[in-house]
Amino acid sequence: MRRIAIFASGGGSNARKIMERFQHHPDIRVALVVSNKRDAGVLAIAAEFGVDTLVINRLCFYETEALLGELRARAVDFVVLAGFLWLAPAYLVAAYPRRILNIHPALLPKYGGKGMYGRHVHEAVKAAGETETGMTIHYVNERYDEGNILFQATCPVLPEDTPETIAHNVLALEHRYYPEVVERLVNELPG
Repeated sequence: MRRIAIFASGGGSNARKIMERFQHHPDIRVALVVSNKRDAGVLAIAAEFGVDTLVINRLCFYETEALLGELRARAVDFVVLAGFLWLAPAYLVAAYPRRILNIHPALLPKYGGKGMYGRHVHEAVKAAGETETGMTIHYVNERYDEGNILFQATCPVLPEDTPETIAHNVLALEHRYYPEVVERLVNELPG
């Protein structure tokens, strides 16, 4: 049985889609949801699915490796970032090489990096006059949004689109493809 940890900072809609996908899966389970916010909506979603949760603080995340102990205690094989806004520290990247995945609401390498998340991305896409946007799934390294790109999906940006409609269209792509890509990658893990 492969075990996934989902890291999320917000409402958790992508985390929900992943938990739904693996709720009755014979070989993959969501073992833990980690958040850096005590009031994150994703924690209530985890409770709905009976998934353990852990709330971390910045000091614990960056100045200790206690999180690794929590992940190892639950035999976590793969980490999925789903709207988690903190940069992964070196110890975590080293412990899970090519086993930490992130989703970004734009077509990287455009509109990525520190501060480029959520509405900021969609506002930038609209302001630049882009005619196409989408989402990117990539491995995590020690820099924001610079890991190897694994998958991208696109949608048009129409002249009448607002940042909100762009966000809606991109989120639909995320919900459709992220659980599928997670499943494929977890199934391909060695051993």
